Amino acid sequence: MNSYEFLENSRREIVALETLLTSIPAIAPEGGGDGEEKKCRALQAWLSENGFDKNGCTIERYEAPDSRVSAGVRPSLVVTIPGVDDSQRVWVMAHLDVVPVGDPKLWNTDPWTVVEKDGKIYGRGVEDNQQGLCSAAFAALYFIKNGIKPAHTIKLLFVADEENGSVYGAIWLVKNTDLFKKTDLFLIPDGGDSQGCEIEIAEKNLMWLQLHVMGKQTHGSRPDSGANACLAACALAVRLHDLEKVFNKRDSLFTPDYSTFQPTKREKNVDSVNIIPGEDTFYMDCRILPCYSVSEVFAKVEEVCRETEKEFGVKIECKAPHCSESPATPVTAPVAQKLAESIKKVHGIEPKFIGIGGGTVAAELRREGIDAVVWSTLDDQAHQPNEYCVIDNLIKDAQTLIEFFAN
Repeated sequence: MNSYEFLENSRREIVALETLLTSIPAIAPEGGGDGEEKKCRALQAWLSENGFDKNGCTIERYEAPDSRVSAGVRPSLVVTIPGVDDSQRVWVMAHLDVVPVGDPKLWNTDPWTVVEKDGKIYGRGVEDNQQGLCSAAFAALYFIKNGIKPAHTIKLLFVADEENGSVYGAIWLVKNTDLFKKTDLFLIPDGGDSQGCEIEIAEKNLMWLQLHVMGKQTHGSRPDSGANACLAACALAVRLHDLEKVFNKRDSLFTPDYSTFQPTKREKNVDSVNIIPGEDTFYMDCRILPCYSVSEVFAKVEEVCRETEKEFGVKIECKAPHCSESPATPVTAPVAQKLAESIKKVHGIEPKFIGIGGGTVAAELRREGIDAVVWSTLDDQAHQPNEYCVIDNLIKDAQTLIEFFAN
């Protein structure tokens, strides 16, 4: 039986697995949930029932301690299917957790009960990230059920805590285990486009800024007797935004193709319109092309702060509460080329390598010197009400993964 026939014959089983996983909310404590334990146990039972722990295949469980959840741990699973060559193992990583449903009134169906309609299945998590999870599981199942030994050892990784920063998932595994080797190939089926042609190989560097401006409060009628922290903060926000003209290189890998410096959140300052505030705090979201380091950008930010202090007679505290930077996976990397060839063969399209402004867990692997790519065929339903997965997309992705594993 070829891979297409196997997956088409498995359509009901694929929907059944999606249905099972959706019925068990796996929401982090940050979202008011109790973590991934119940969903992980259900998935592990399904994997065992389908032979993922027989004939040399194994299922291993890794637990990151977390006292906030009733289980006391945030579990991740590693499935191993031995291949002809174990020197360069092929990993696919999907995540177990999902985001909360948001406003339930915006849903047309029960978010935790899969509804199938017009070739789609609806429910929280069916696309993000159960499409990737199920496509990986059924691609590996093809080798198990047909007694085929893959060219390279297959590793399926189903992790916790992706939706809230991966501290109890991928990051914990990187820091506390020796699971990963620099020779490994890593595919993360958690981002893409509706045609399945975009392979993400790079991310912009990320820097969040907190700017606390301290002036002198006074009456609205006497600005001369104070130092307007709000006015200074507004000027500072514009000047920091204008750093787009300083760090002005372009890179067509990304959309937009330039570094962005955007004012976002602002904290409350005073309670009345007729009070000139003595303090004002705001935040910036900065997405920086990889050709610039976070440290050189932050040095320029501090320079702008000092100039603003002098002009407005204020003091400014500048912090970067969150920063992230990682190298790109080269277009020539084996994982990128291997995936591109698989997409060409199965989808019949020319893949496109891209970079993104958002952050993914791939950055954690790239920082460790492991080449990783992010790819899937998605309608981009993540975190939306009435989230759906196109069943044909899931099957096509599984077929692509079979090709990816086979060579």
